[in-house]
Amino acid sequence: MQEKEQKVSPIKQRILEFVEKIGISKRDFYATIGVSRGTLESKTGITEDTVAKFITTYKDISPTWLLTGEGPMLKADSDGEVKVSKAEPSVDGLPLVPIEAVAGFNGDDMPGVRLEDCLRYVVPEFAAAGAEYLIRVSGSSMYPKYSSGDILACRRIPEIDFFQWGKIYVIDSSQGAMVKRIYQCEDDAACVLCKSDNDKYPPFTLPKSAIRSLSIVIGVIRLE
Repeated sequence: MQEKEQKVSPIKQRILEFVEKIGISKRDFYATIGVSRGTLESKTGITEDTVAKFITTYKDISPTWLLTGEGPMLKADSDGEVKVSKAEPSVDGLPLVPIEAVAGFNGDDMPGVRLEDCLRYVVPEFAAAGAEYLIRVSGSSMYPKYSSGDILACRRIPEIDFFQWGKIYVIDSSQGAMVKRIYQCEDDAACVLCKSDNDKYPPFTLPKSAIRSLSIVIGVIRLE
């Protein structure tokens, strides 16, 4: 039996039409709205999140045209003239935050650290995965998974009681900021077990009450 060829979503086709009209490269477009490269080329559907990012960034687009193909592509100004506003990136990239400042990172300036002075990296894949900041690994406790100097993309976890056991987290506690794998403590539900990937560093338990901030690692940038 011949398989039915899957077609690109009509909404994706209309977004690509818009991209061509405003004369922006696909690479720059993905970075602007914060989605993974190739999102529009794949022969799959399109998520509500991607559509929301698009219409939030490009406020001149007509939602009716985008969803149904009916009517004009762009909204009209009060004088009836249709214009395309030059969109600015919704973010200027993810800030590279000093690891000692992780506890105070909340999207605003931190004591001794101004976000406007932080180096920023634009990585659409990280933005699409919900990364909020970057930190640089210091030391060899997580080697060979991570080496000193690697840059980790992190997403904050507001509920400190929620863990994905065996995943790597950035933890700020009374013992300082650190990058560790977290496991369930078998004999004490009020604690977690922190492990390094380097066997030279023994595991230790940490009370959940001592954790001041928690972020999960979702990606890495590395120089060979």
